[in-house]
Amino acid sequence: MGAPHTFLRRHGLWLAANLAAILPLLWLAWDTWQGNLTVNPIDDFTNRTGSGAIRLLLASLAVTPVQTVTGWRKVGVIRKSLGLWAFAYAALHFLVFVGLDYGFSLRFILEDGLPSKPYIVVGFAALLILLPLALTSTRGAMKRLGRNWKRLHRWVYAAGIFAVVHYIWVAKLAAGEPTLYAVILGVLLAARLPWVRSRLSSLRRKPASAAPGPPRRKPKMLPEAE
Repeated sequence: MGAPHTFLRRHGLWLAANLAAILPLLWLAWDTWQGNLTVNPIDDFTNRTGSGAIRLLLASLAVTPVQTVTGWRKVGVIRKSLGLWAFAYAALHFLVFVGLDYGFSLRFILEDGLPSKPYIVVGFAALLILLPLALTSTRGAMKRLGRNWKRLHRWVYAAGIFAVVHYIWVAKLAAGEPTLYAVILGVLLAARLPWVRSRLSSLRRKPASAAPGPPRRKPKMLPEAE
C-alpha cells in the first residue's frame, strides 16, 4: 500500500501528463479499429495528429508561466515529456502527409505540393526545429552543451510560431481555433518578457508568517529555455 502511494505522490503528475498526451493517439487508433473515421480517413489522421502536436507544444510552453504565477515548481517535471510528445505527434503528422498523401514521392511533393501549398514549408520548418530539441532533451546532452543548451532550446519559440502559422494557412482562415492558438501562443511568449514575468511573480500571495519546516526535496527537472 505504501509503495504505490509513494510512487503516485512523487510521479503522479508526470504519469497523468503522459497519459493525457497519449490519449488522443489511442483514441485515433480505436476509431480506426472500430471504423469510426470519416469518409476521408487521411484527413482524420492529418487533422488529429496536427492538433495533438500544436496543443502539446503550447502546453509545454505554458509550464514556465504557470510556475511564474503560482510558484508551483513541481510542474516543471512535465515540461520535457510534453515537448517530446509534441515532437512525436508532429512527426506522425509529417509521416501521414508524406506517406498517405504523397506516397513518399519527393518529386510529387516538390512539383505538386510546394508551389501551391506554402504551409508545407512552414510546417516542415517547425518539425526541423523540434528534432534537435528532442534529440538533446537528455541530461547528458544538457551537460555536453552547457550554456549552448539553453540557446538551442529557445528555438522552441520559433517552432511554436511556425506551427501556428502553419495551422492558420492550412485552415485558410484566421478566425476560430487558429486564432485561439495564436492568442494563447502570444500570451505565453509575452509572459517570458522580463517585466511581464516580474509582474506575474508579484501576483503570488506571500504568507504573512510561516513556521520553518524541514527542507523540501526539489524535483529533478531540466532547466527551461527562458
